[in-house]
Amino acid sequence: MKKYFVDPFLANIPTIDLHGLDRESARIAVLDFINDNIKLKNKEIIIIHGIGKDIVRKEVYNTLQRHKFVLEYKTTYFNRGQTIVRLKEKK
Repeated sequence: MKKYFVDPFLANIPTIDLHGLDRESARIAVLDFINDNIKLKNKEIIIIHGIGKDIVRKEVYNTLQRHKFVLEYKTTYFNRGQTIVRLKEKK
């Protein structure tokens, strides 16, 4: 049985899993997820896009780059299939 490393600091951050979604569905899901978390005043979120052919990750990164409430985003150190996003507070 494989043991996976689970970062306890990331365990309580809101997460969305985009596995099985196409490019357009992933874009809409990410926008809705960001907007919901801005309303909830969460400062960080995790987007799980998977590795695959990088189609969904590229669309997620394009969406994050254009969103006005995204401060920064980066791929996690231990998992290339997920991205941590820092959000601005809405005033």
